[in-house]
Amino acid sequence: MADVSRLPGPNADLWDWQLSGACRGEDPALFFHPEGARGPSRSARENAAKAVCATCPVLAACAAHSLAVREPYGVWGGMTEDEREAIITTGTQRLIPVSA
Repeated sequence: MADVSRLPGPNADLWDWQLSGACRGEDPALFFHPEGARGPSRSARENAAKAVCATCPVLAACAAHSLAVREPYGVWGGMTEDEREAIITTGTQRLIPVSA
């Protein structure tokens, strides 16, 4: 579960970047794998989601948000949950996530 104590408050200005996301209007299933998904099907879904992220004008804001609140699921800011966890665990961050 995301650490909701890290979320910005209800001020809409803090969330406006989401309105410009390339993912808006896309099927959420592209960004969030079904429980137990593994192997080639999971990799293909993640790569397709990252391809959308690669075209996104708010990629950096999304990546920063996902790391700040420690989003536990899905592709956010061009990163999978495993990639985000590795960044959080090691304390290293890229300025812009690498997309597949």
